[in-house]
Amino acid sequence: MASRPRVVVLRGHQANPWDLRPWELLADRYDVAYLRSRSNWFATDGIGLAATEGRTLRDLLPPGRLGDFAVRLPGDRYLGLAEQLAGADIVHAQELGYWYAMQAARLKRRLGFRLVLTVWETLPFLGAYRNVRTRAYRRETLAETDLFLAATQRAADCLLLEGVDAGRVRVCAPGIDLERFAPSGRTPGGPPIVLSPGRLVWEKGHQDVLRSLALLRRRGAPGADGRIRIVGAGSEGGRLRRYAKELGIDDAVELHEFVPYERMPNLYAEAACIVLGSLATWAWEEQFGMVLIEAMASGVPIVASSSGAIPEVAGPEATYFAPGDWQGLATALSEGPLAWPQPHVVADPARVRHFSAAAAAERLAAAYDQLYEAARPRQGRGMAV
Repeated sequence: MASRPRVVVLRGHQANPWDLRPWELLADRYDVAYLRSRSNWFATDGIGLAATEGRTLRDLLPPGRLGDFAVRLPGDRYLGLAEQLAGADIVHAQELGYWYAMQAARLKRRLGFRLVLTVWETLPFLGAYRNVRTRAYRRETLAETDLFLAATQRAADCLLLEGVDAGRVRVCAPGIDLERFAPSGRTPGGPPIVLSPGRLVWEKGHQDVLRSLALLRRRGAPGADGRIRIVGAGSEGGRLRRYAKELGIDDAVELHEFVPYERMPNLYAEAACIVLGSLATWAWEEQFGMVLIEAMASGVPIVASSSGAIPEVAGPEATYFAPGDWQGLATALSEGPLAWPQPHVVADPARVRHFSAAAAAERLAAAYDQLYEAARPRQGRGMAV
């Protein structure tokens, strides 16, 4: 019997359980492993895939900001990547401008694997708007990638403008574990909690969530007794705490800079709603928003800005406001979830199933099977058949 095709997933320092869950469900069809760096940003204990340590340049430098700055000068790299990828049938990296995608593109012809690229990016920078270093990365990944898996239709359209032929693009949305994220069936007690999950950076819009509650308090509007729970890591934690105090709402704000992924279902169960207040910058807009599908599956109402791909992911059941419109957000909260005694929005079951890990795994398998079948006539190195 032929051996299972070998798939190596490259995520640099970004390997995480919410992204990699669908690959866990491919074990009966594909031999999947991922490279885990010593400097990985996220806990990987919950990833049920074989992991190989992939040494990187960043791993050799001191921890902290000094090391982060130092690695930017030469650009990060896997060390000895060719040895790690030897014998792979498929290498699966992500984004046009990431260093590890570029490395895989350079090794593809020499090692004989097929290259798959997940793309979240929804702004077509091409060369003119891309930074100097990643312009070269983009050229190499565009030339060598066999199949682009766009997380959203917006990302797929972006790839078309980047110059990718439509025949090399498939929309392949990620998915979550529906056994982990499901309606809790219990009513949150106490003051209603607005959950604002996401990196603690300006573009995630946490500051607008704080402004909205402060405005409700000043107006004495329904929902003024609400609380805000911000969950995420990043450089803006201290500023957000100071801002909440200046706004006079620090008594109603919790900020958690580290929450284990296993704890997230409990946070959804305790929330009256989630808010994703993403803002656009010249170089970024919301590309997907995994918290949207986690909330959707958990039966929690969604109030979100219309930034980037959010409407495509959250669908018609969500309540939207314009990015940066903290007054509109305040009104949406006051007239919606903060005025309700309990969450009562039920997401479209078909939409929830579409964003399940099982459905995402089937999309990945179909994409890999497409490459596998295309490789059958090849002789010598390549996929085992």
